[in-house]
Amino acid sequence: MKKIITVDIETYSPQDIAKVGAYRYAQDPEFQVLLFGCISETAEAPLVLDLTIVPDPKHHLQEHLPWLFDASYTKRAHNAAFEWWCLSEYMELSWEQRVLWLQQWECSMIHALYCGLPAQLGALGAALKQPEDALKMKEGKALITYFCKPCKPTKCNGGRTRNLPRHDPAKWRLFRKYNGMDVIAERANDRCLAHWPVPEYLMQQWRDDVEMNAMGVAVDLEFVKAALDTLKQSTLPLSAELKTLTGLANPGSRAQLLGWLANRGCPMDSLSKDAVEEVLRGELPSDVRRALELRQQLGKASNSKYQTIADSAGADHRVRGTLQFYGASRTGRWAGRLLQVQNLPRTYLDQQADWREIVKLRDAEALGMLTGNVADTLSQLIRTALVPGKGYTFIDADFSAIEARLIAWLAGEAWVLDVFRTTGKIYEATAARIFGVPFDTIVKGSPNYKYRQRGKVATLALGYQGGVGAMKRMGGDQLGLDDAGLQDIVNRWRKQNPHICKLWRRMQDAAVHTIRTGKTTQPRAGVVFRKEITPECPFPFLTMELPSGRKLFYADPGTTPDDRITYKEWDKGGWREAETYGGKLTENLTQAVGRDCLAFALDNLRRAGYRVVFHVHDEVVIEYPSRCDPEAGLKNVVFIMSRTPPWARGLPLNAAGWYGDFFTKD
Repeated sequence: MKKIITVDIETYSPQDIAKVGAYRYAQDPEFQVLLFGCISETAEAPLVLDLTIVPDPKHHLQEHLPWLFDASYTKRAHNAAFEWWCLSEYMELSWEQRVLWLQQWECSMIHALYCGLPAQLGALGAALKQPEDALKMKEGKALITYFCKPCKPTKCNGGRTRNLPRHDPAKWRLFRKYNGMDVIAERANDRCLAHWPVPEYLMQQWRDDVEMNAMGVAVDLEFVKAALDTLKQSTLPLSAELKTLTGLANPGSRAQLLGWLANRGCPMDSLSKDAVEEVLRGELPSDVRRALELRQQLGKASNSKYQTIADSAGADHRVRGTLQFYGASRTGRWAGRLLQVQNLPRTYLDQQADWREIVKLRDAEALGMLTGNVADTLSQLIRTALVPGKGYTFIDADFSAIEARLIAWLAGEAWVLDVFRTTGKIYEATAARIFGVPFDTIVKGSPNYKYRQRGKVATLALGYQGGVGAMKRMGGDQLGLDDAGLQDIVNRWRKQNPHICKLWRRMQDAAVHTIRTGKTTQPRAGVVFRKEITPECPFPFLTMELPSGRKLFYADPGTTPDDRITYKEWDKGGWREAETYGGKLTENLTQAVGRDCLAFALDNLRRAGYRVVFHVHDEVVIEYPSRCDPEAGLKNVVFIMSRTPPWARGLPLNAAGWYGDFFTKD
């Protein structure tokens, strides 16, 4: 039985962690560990070390915590990546020491996410209906604001910029109690979920992910700062024009601009990009039209990412912490953090290297004359701010049409699998089958090429029981067809994909049967539904075991008389009822298996010595030594990513990619 110590620390840094991320936060010269709380599996009370009152805190930690670097003890924390990195910085560990020490850590937040539960410690305890003495203290937020963040100098506080323990001893005593209560709450939650432990291979994936996030990705700060300067130059006259046009004191204010629009006969509920674009398509007074156009240019939210890069980059010009492991708790897929690499704007510009050099000239007027829209150009170039480190180049590879491959494999849709084993042209093949046109005529220049887009939209939209609405969301409204025409495509696609349609029904029936009877069901080989409960947990789970062995969790499942499937999701401090159905369960299954394919590829790339610096959906970005042949490197990376996991026999995977000196969209 492994020896587990639950750990929690309280820290100070002048950096805003929400703005710069945890990694840059802990790299600040003024960063300090204030309190160190811990509790063993058998201890009745926590140990809280006050590091503000000892002359040598680092020595104090090692003297009083002999297990801290002892590999025979597992250190567990809620969001353990934070504790590991902060303590590594505080103890001034080398990179090699940090990587080795990371193997001794586990994360209880990942445990919560694995079980489909809220990530926040307080919310998790509430969701699990923990008793008062095992809950996170509500006073914690205010105490963290007081002791862990800089304060505003005032006459009352003597002009100080930081609150120390001596400034309010009573609050400090309460803060020490809060630190101890956190580890008690963490241990209680772990015990509640002990029946569903995170598989060790999955926790190892988390460790590998933490290492990747801690290594970070290099950024071209010269380009970033030039982009910010150029953006500022270009927006000043636009802001002035909007202010003059509207007569508003602050036209950047949503409330003020909405009020002005309403007074001009154009009431709007939202100023989102989509809402503004919709209104701009209609007839408008010239001043309203111009005001909305200016709003669009000034509100280019994606350009705020340049500031995020500048704020979060470390002294070595690397941004860390760009991905959240198990960010999508329904499927276990990764999510973006901080820079949000998962939703960087697409790049349509040619000769991006030349545009980058033009931006570095910091001439907004010239850039505007060349492009017509400075903000849009800078938005398209954000990707290129991510660069390989010195002595490296980027190799980028992503899975080809992985969701279409996966759902066909899961359903046993043989003709689709045959396409992927031969031409790979699934959009053309789909169009040929559902419209009855020869496959070899769906080529550029042929009248039948128009069917390719219809086949593409159908492939992307209809795999998860979607209909006309799904078609429209995937671009079906651009096909020049009315609803009847789109419904005809839906009907044709379903007729040609009977096994996928059957999988929806099987997933639906299996889940309903398991929820109602408690009996295990298997809608297809390698996929197993179970209803699971233990006395320690206040509600049951519907679990879906994947071919990889990993499980998806649906809390407190139920059914309605008309066979709708319900479960609970935690939302804004309480449970809310959610619904799912066969098609949605199929989507969760497919995307979860896709996530497991990516994890398998990442592990194989790591074992082969490739340094993945981040990944986006089904795409990996690798720092590859410039002295080596990038063409050969890319070929091998594609080969590794195309390997089929042992649990997915018969799945035809493929990948493609590029190499270059900055990140882009091929």
